Amino acid sequence: MSKLGSLGARLHRGEVGYDFVGNRKIWYGISILITITAVLGLAVRGLNMGIEFQGGAVFTTPKHMTASVAKAEGYAHDASGHDAVVQKLGDGSLRIQIAGIDTDKSDAIKDKLAKDLNVNSENINADLVGPSWGDQVANKAWQGLAIFMVLVVVYLAIAFEWRMAVAALVALIHDITITTGIYALVGFEVTPGTVIGLLTILGYSLYDTVVVFDSLKEQTKDITKQTRWTFSDVANRSINSTLMRSINTTVVALLPVAGLLFIGGGFLGAGMLNDISLSLFVGLAAGAYSSIFIATPLVADLKEREPQMKALKKRVLAKRAQAAAEGGPLEAETADERYDDEPEGAAHAVVGPRNQPASRNRGRGRPSGKRR
Repeated sequence: MSKLGSLGARLHRGEVGYDFVGNRKIWYGISILITITAVLGLAVRGLNMGIEFQGGAVFTTPKHMTASVAKAEGYAHDASGHDAVVQKLGDGSLRIQIAGIDTDKSDAIKDKLAKDLNVNSENINADLVGPSWGDQVANKAWQGLAIFMVLVVVYLAIAFEWRMAVAALVALIHDITITTGIYALVGFEVTPGTVIGLLTILGYSLYDTVVVFDSLKEQTKDITKQTRWTFSDVANRSINSTLMRSINTTVVALLPVAGLLFIGGGFLGAGMLNDISLSLFVGLAAGAYSSIFIATPLVADLKEREPQMKALKKRVLAKRAQAAAEGGPLEAETADERYDDEPEGAAHAVVGPRNQPASRNRGRGRPSGKRR
């Protein structure tokens, strides 16, 4: 753990780092491949919408039922002609969910279930959801998502700039597509809990992205006044300086969600936890990935298209070429000289260790030569 903390400190100070922006084409390619897979999953399999979105009925039997879940699923299919989702609750009762049926047929289905399960029909509770109400829920969910996206873009454009707003929007669409695509491939039911989880991970993804954007904005205030670093160089330093923070917050958030998904929903069989836990788990991981590998490199791409950034890059490359032709004086410069023209607040070196310079005034004026 101490080594991990030391690595985080070195990343923050700029003593080591990885060229995320320079390798952005690799990350773009990986994201495009994953997104295409998710879209194909949506197109081929589609989403398994719950009764809240397509209408149906939920029947709850009395306590301490002896019938197994498999038998109850067969009884429900015979009674309704539709596939059913059956869950055994903690008190021994059965929750039988049948989507896509007409509500006027619920009484006949209820009587048939009661007969097959050998219970009194009056002891089975039925909750009905009409298809029109389900359509309203689905429409409201999409409207809420659209309003959320618009507000995010407006806020980021005001707080930062429109390029960062566009990059954040692309990252959010990336996260939504991957999450919904995995839902389609896995076949989990989409419920209001899924929508809640989706909105939650979008907020988390934005938080991670804004942290990097804030660092980038601070470090590029006077970037055109120096000739040491391009915008992409500073963007890369911003990612590296916040990398451990992003990793730590993501791991801490994923651990309890993984417990819900794999232990609660998988091992213990609490299937009702799957709808929200899967969206949280996939979305948190995708959000952390997009904030590091998609959003910030995309901002760098957009900014490098500006005339002043093109001119800056040309000056920086010319200076580097001159330094290389003269035998690499950049490597021989003292650290005090090396960062005289860097943007204020910028972290120092991008890659590799650096030696701390001796102070120019060390021991000056003191007989002992020791620093106080």
